[in-house]
Amino acid sequence: MKTILNLWRLMRPHQWLKNSFVFTGLLFGHAWHDGHLVLQVVLAALAFSLMSSAVYIINDMVDCGQDRLHPEKCLRPLAANQLGMSTAGVFAALLMLIALLLAGWVAAMVLVIIVLYALMNLSYSLRLKHVVILDVFIIAAGFMLRILAGTLGVGIPPSQWLLLCGLMVTLFLGFAKRRAEIIELAETKTAHRKVLAHYSPVLLDKMIGITASGVIMSYSLYTMSPDTVHTHGTSNLIYTVPFVMYGVFRYIYLLHQQHGGGDPSRDVVRDPHMLLAVLAWGAATFWLIR
Repeated sequence: MKTILNLWRLMRPHQWLKNSFVFTGLLFGHAWHDGHLVLQVVLAALAFSLMSSAVYIINDMVDCGQDRLHPEKCLRPLAANQLGMSTAGVFAALLMLIALLLAGWVAAMVLVIIVLYALMNLSYSLRLKHVVILDVFIIAAGFMLRILAGTLGVGIPPSQWLLLCGLMVTLFLGFAKRRAEIIELAETKTAHRKVLAHYSPVLLDKMIGITASGVIMSYSLYTMSPDTVHTHGTSNLIYTVPFVMYGVFRYIYLLHQQHGGGDPSRDVVRDPHMLLAVLAWGAATFWLIR
């Protein structure tokens, strides 16, 4: 029983919230009335969840020694010697196999996208995470592939404005995460993550400011785009922009004043302001385009 619980923790199920990006096309493509498409997108999201868990496990295997130096990551099953490397490796391979079978059942394009996601993240774990700026772009690309799996992968035309907005959101979260790590790890930052030696709070604050502006501008332009108005039959999506602005500003507040930013999934769930902003945005958007 203890081994099963440790394998569950190793999968990091709380991170599956990130795979909600797969549903972007279903919501903004007005495709939720098509039962077959809904099933395809749900299975694509499940495939991404299993593949991302496999990638997390491989990353934990590679970073086990560094994780033991981290105040929180030292509690992970591998770093805490609660699971063996061979058990973790077999479990990761099993998750990958199920994810590939699921993706292939959904559509050939989803299978291609999830294979690209796996290869890109394996490259990240083994080498690219040490390359400054590119490390954050690799994380952002993972989210873009999630959006493409839920749009292009199942035959829903992706919105260019939404793709740009998704890129800005994920770059914003990625640079915010690096800043949170620098503050949290202080003198031991390079022992945990070598690339942090090339970042500074001032540099990251500039990048966070640029990408935060990009999030608000790209989403605002999407709501006013003639294609958006034509697709959804309403010009009122502009009224959801304040929720996005509040969420972005609240996240920056958490990063600077509450030691947040290290784990976006947990920040959204734990902070009532962030959770309310996300829920209010989702409810208002669905009500306007239903």
